[in-house]
Amino acid sequence: MRNRTIGTDPATRRDVSVLSLGAMRMGSSTDEATSFAILDRYVEAGGNFIDTSDNYAFWDDGSQGGQSEELLGRWRRSRGIGDEVTIATKLGARPLAPGTGYIDNPEGLSAKVIRESAERSRERLGLDRLPLLYAHIEDPRVELRETVEGFAELVAEGTVGLLGVSNHWAWRVERARNIAAAAGLPGYEVLQYRHTYLRPRADLPGQLSRDGDHGLVGADLLSYLREDPRLTMVAYSPLADGGYTRSDKPLNAAFDHPGTEVRLAALRQVAGETGATLNQVVLSWLIGGEVPILPLVGASSVAQLEESLAAVDLELTEDQRTRLDAAR
Repeated sequence: MRNRTIGTDPATRRDVSVLSLGAMRMGSSTDEATSFAILDRYVEAGGNFIDTSDNYAFWDDGSQGGQSEELLGRWRRSRGIGDEVTIATKLGARPLAPGTGYIDNPEGLSAKVIRESAERSRERLGLDRLPLLYAHIEDPRVELRETVEGFAELVAEGTVGLLGVSNHWAWRVERARNIAAAAGLPGYEVLQYRHTYLRPRADLPGQLSRDGDHGLVGADLLSYLREDPRLTMVAYSPLADGGYTRSDKPLNAAFDHPGTEVRLAALRQVAGETGATLNQVVLSWLIGGEVPILPLVGASSVAQLEESLAAVDLELTEDQRTRLDAAR
């Protein structure tokens, strides 16, 4: 397993695996025995970057979430896992009441919520300090300065390490980082957005904005990453929820445009040349790109995880990358 350093401050930066493991369904639709087996194999392979959230998976039982964090806490205790594994979690999208969701009733990003939610996550995970804490979704009801200061207080107290942001418009990320920099406070250094090899349509409204889906990596974010190498992008749903390889899981409607078939043809060609699966080529393309991106993969079985792990050792040639990049 290869590692990459995220963060800039020696006190909080981390060396993490270039392949991150998502625990979204662990403790809910993925049972405990299977979840433990997946986690054990990931760590055995050298993996040390696990992702969760305080609202996973509220939709499975109409709760407020927390099942994934609780399972990870039990796994850590049973295996004696310490600080060598970086567990990242998120807050802000937990439903305020059972039976509701992050669209109609999210907890938001007030200073009070940040403190209380981070404390709950630390207790569930069994951690004295959260190594990486994300703002999960935007909260336009709260001033950015309050959110920035709320996160910074926890870093100063030592209960949070690195700060990250997910599903925000790029301009709000930059504005929040500027507020932090002007005040001498820690700001967002890790970004988590949906990204894969195929390019989604940018003209479709999102769940939280009629202007589009601010959870997608677009040209603005790619340009931002290229200009500021201090930032790290973690890509969720890099395998398009099974859409590359599973007939029972067709590609999302966002990929319904002429460019998709062109890029799929290039992807199939490279996969044939390498003997790798389409999924493995996608992951390798992300990890080794000009703007390197850390893919975040889920797995409901050890076999699924093994396919993703093998992608870390897949080296695409310069010509193969050029053809993949050029497909329009």
